[in-house]
Amino acid sequence: MTTKRQQTMAKITRERAVREKRERKLEKKRAAKAERKARAELGLPPIWEESGEDPTLDPATPGSAALLDAHEPHGDDGPVLGERVVPGL
Repeated sequence: MTTKRQQTMAKITRERAVREKRERKLEKKRAAKAERKARAELGLPPIWEESGEDPTLDPATPGSAALLDAHEPHGDDGPVLGERVVPGL
């Protein structure tokens, strides 16, 4: 017969923090989607179009088109999107 181990308060706290973080992230996504929808209904351009900047061209933005070049001119290739890094190799 097996015995149940009591869950520690630390585990309960960690799980609660993860759940709350997911809820905040989901709420943030819903708010952004509602804002985009409202702007589209009013015929306004997306926020990044107003500033004249395209976030896909910003090299500091993760996942931007500028980061897809695997070869840097100074010789340090760095991490490539989708590349698996194996320590020690």
